[in-house]
Amino acid sequence: MSEPLDLDELLEHVSDEASFIRFIKALGADFAHERSLEGLSPSAPYEAGASGWENGSVDSFLDAAAAWANSSSRSSSYEGAVSNVWQRCAAILLAGKFYE
Repeated sequence: MSEPLDLDELLEHVSDEASFIRFIKALGADFAHERSLEGLSPSAPYEAGASGWENGSVDSFLDAAAAWANSSSRSSSYEGAVSNVWQRCAAILLAGKFYE
């Protein structure tokens, strides 16, 4: 298994469907990498995993992504929402990794 890509850097380059799909694949690879690391040396309960994943199931991941999207859409701190829909979607998915 190769080292995961820098998701924050990839997020900056999401601009169209193809780059969004690359981002989704990298996010999946990041999750798989964490699962393999956690299999070797599990993190303490109630802490983020080795690669920073807080949400290790599909339902908790999607709930966190939706909660972050809802929260960030009410604030003016996320300017990318208007100018780049593909990047906004990628940011929502990335938030599913860490948002609680």
